[in-house]
Amino acid sequence: MGQLEEMRIFIRVVEAGGIGKAAEQLNLAKSAVSRRLSDLESRLACKLIQRTTRTSSLTEAGQLYYERALKVLESIEEMNSSIRNDEQQLRGTLRVAVPLSFGLAHLTGVFDQFAKQHPELTLQIDLSDREVDMVEEGFDLAFRIGQLKDALIQARKLVPIRLILCASPDYLQEYGTPEVPEDLKEHKVLHYTGDKTGVWHLTDSEGYSHPVQASGQIYANNGDFLRKMAVSGHGIILSPTFIAWESLQKGELVQVLKEYNLPLIHAYAVYPQNRYLSNKARVFIDFLVEYFGDKAYWDEGLF
Repeated sequence: MGQLEEMRIFIRVVEAGGIGKAAEQLNLAKSAVSRRLSDLESRLACKLIQRTTRTSSLTEAGQLYYERALKVLESIEEMNSSIRNDEQQLRGTLRVAVPLSFGLAHLTGVFDQFAKQHPELTLQIDLSDREVDMVEEGFDLAFRIGQLKDALIQARKLVPIRLILCASPDYLQEYGTPEVPEDLKEHKVLHYTGDKTGVWHLTDSEGYSHPVQASGQIYANNGDFLRKMAVSGHGIILSPTFIAWESLQKGELVQVLKEYNLPLIHAYAVYPQNRYLSNKARVFIDFLVEYFGDKAYWDEGLF
């Protein structure tokens, strides 16, 4: 076992928060990870991690070694990337966390093509709307949709995400069509629980903001479920177009308050700021940027 591999294991132990979690992420026995960490400490003749039966923490030397090891591995990755030709196959494992609805609807094709181009690369995909801890859970990168609030991540903008207010024709025929944002307070609305505020922000043609907090009858943590409920006539939904686009094209849903603008957000590929970005992650991000281009294909014909 070389020092570089010991260095990688040490970094994973630090970022995972312990030997047990690091062993799970590396698919190694806990005893093997512990032994290699001990080998590294013996090589350096100093203690890097102070371990007890319940907790572990970096020593002063461990903190310094961790920071410098990150830079060393990043430099090695950059050096290797600079001499690889574009046809060389990627190897190892790429762990990616993606939102459930967006992943199923729009990333299956991405992973399909990428896997065919790199058959020796193992892909581990986590499909969930939860916001994963990339460092602790060992993800190489993740997709985030919306405003980025975490200062400890780096991001690459991928594609614009537009929001739209819509309802089924049957619902609008029964309850009427809202003409101004304040009318929403008199309607049934469907809420995505990922939006903690529950406030919809609409802007008129003169730039004035109209925040609306309408009470909902149905709340859910999945956009596809809410879209289906809207199609069935249960109320007005605020939905990203990547979820509603086909129902809009089929006439199952109709846009309302189209004279008002909603916030434009984006999808990002994000990765931890303090972790070197592996070559396989760099290649995948470049692939994503090229795949999506400047405009989302699901918005064609909607605006």
